[in-house]
Amino acid sequence: MHAPDKHHPNTVGTSTWAVHGGNKVDEGTGAIRKPLVMANSYLLPEDPSSMNWSDTSGPLVYTRHHGANQEALEEKLAAAEGGEAAAVLATGVAALHGLFFTILKTGDHVVVSNVIYEAVYRLFDELLPEKYGIEATFVDVSDLDAVRAAIRPTTKLVHVETIANPTTKVADIRALADIAHAAGALLSVDSTYTPPPAYRPLEHGADVVTHSLTKYINGHGDAMGGVVVSSHELIGRIRGEAIVDVGGVISPFNAWLIVRGSVTLPLRLRQHYSNAAKVAEFLANDPRIAYVSYPGLESHPEHELARRQFGDFGFGGMLAFAVDGDSDAQNRFVNHLRVITSAVSLGHDESLIAHSGPGARGGAGGYPEEFQRYGHLRLSVGLEDPRDLIEDIRYALDYVFGEAELTTVSGTVDSTV
Repeated sequence: MHAPDKHHPNTVGTSTWAVHGGNKVDEGTGAIRKPLVMANSYLLPEDPSSMNWSDTSGPLVYTRHHGANQEALEEKLAAAEGGEAAAVLATGVAALHGLFFTILKTGDHVVVSNVIYEAVYRLFDELLPEKYGIEATFVDVSDLDAVRAAIRPTTKLVHVETIANPTTKVADIRALADIAHAAGALLSVDSTYTPPPAYRPLEHGADVVTHSLTKYINGHGDAMGGVVVSSHELIGRIRGEAIVDVGGVISPFNAWLIVRGSVTLPLRLRQHYSNAAKVAEFLANDPRIAYVSYPGLESHPEHELARRQFGDFGFGGMLAFAVDGDSDAQNRFVNHLRVITSAVSLGHDESLIAHSGPGARGGAGGYPEEFQRYGHLRLSVGLEDPRDLIEDIRYALDYVFGEAELTTVSGTVDSTV
């Protein structure tokens, strides 16, 4: 019988790897935590004359190519996702752009979810077609026949989000992988809403996984970063093209902060998901709420898919809803919250809410009717006491609408809340 090795993810559990992954005792000082290395350059060998200065697979040379803290973060995230390798970049959008820039060329075609992160929508709707002649078809990825119909001989990539931002539409990753692979294309999945250990798209057939590390994986609202996880071959190309030659490198300090934040990811996700379920249940039972979109509610169109795909871990920490009123009512509601903060981003320790009006651009027309009618409030449920979150929401609703009796729409409010 052999003792587990904390530095090899295949021999330890998810929580153990979250603590120890990517970390080594520092040989110089004996520090048991990987130190922050803020050097731009590393010592060259005695004879560097034959070196390939753009090689990212050899010894560390220059931080724009690769650095000690970036390397530690990549090791941790690749294993956490079950991938061969990872490349970390300055932001989540830099990671997405680095992926698209590396694998696509003029004349290629991409199938993209019609509910997608705003920057990705603009990349495929405007920038990549206009600048590089890359074509895209936006499609409802819950309609698998529509996805098949959108495939062309030139399709190189299908790109989706596990849970779409902001509508919470759930993508069937296994089915989409089968469609992409039958056409000789890759499936890339933005899993920012569902980081490991909640879900691992590579285990369900995806070829590439991306995350905005700024969100749940860092989890503390104080560092930006992005990651692409895939095969050694593809990650090597992304490092060489999108990092070395385009320069989308993450700073050592941000990489160090994200490694530190990720230690508690499994614990934080459990609390985020538990809190979100309680808040969603409360909202679904309040008559002053126009709609709630959360995969954990039985009313959600992809509830059964989410249950099957995500298993017992939960349904995410994000939800979208609107109060039963116009944009002014939405704003008055938000402005009278005292615990929940009105701010962009998600996956932070604190709960964040952002109001988008009914005229806000929603991917390629994929927003449901209620989003188009009311707009939406995107709520990232944080780590606070769920009682406080619910009372905060109740207080703001009472201010806007007056007090109301709760109804029973999708089950009773959890008595433990």
